[in-house]
Amino acid sequence: MSIERPVHPDPYTLLPQVASFAVTSDDVADGQPLKDDQVAAHGNTSPQLTWSGAPEGTESYTITCFDPDAPTPSGFWHWVLVDVPADVTSLAVGAGAEGAPLPGSAFMCRNDGGPKAFMGAAPPAGDQVHRYYFVVHAVKTPTLGVDSDASAAVVSFNLAFKTLGRAILHGTYQH
Repeated sequence: MSIERPVHPDPYTLLPQVASFAVTSDDVADGQPLKDDQVAAHGNTSPQLTWSGAPEGTESYTITCFDPDAPTPSGFWHWVLVDVPADVTSLAVGAGAEGAPLPGSAFMCRNDGGPKAFMGAAPPAGDQVHRYYFVVHAVKTPTLGVDSDASAAVVSFNLAFKTLGRAILHGTYQH
């Protein structure tokens, strides 16, 4: 039996509008259920992502995964990867693993579960369908100006002032 709560809006429609560009994945189909290995109970494996068409002036990227449907007022951050160099346009499967090699000076901040890594989908059993927004943020500076101890909220705050564009892909999951 599903727990019904009001559906949260797409969080990115609530932010100032910026340019959009394309992100695709061999592992996530937009609006479709995530694969088992992208679920916490089956692997916590971050998906392959490829992006193109970022706005002129992009100097770095930040990649995030956010669940606005978590049963909290602030949603749940599953992945925060910061300072990906501007010449990088893809990430391999598993790039979000703790200790995985990252391009240039990129680094991960803690997800809301605690580790500096990708945390797979893990909604409460019986809860409604959750949406997982994989977002590539085109950043207008070479560094976002945070360190790996920054919370996802602080990263998001900094992105509000330094984002030139966003590429959004979302998967779903229900336990």
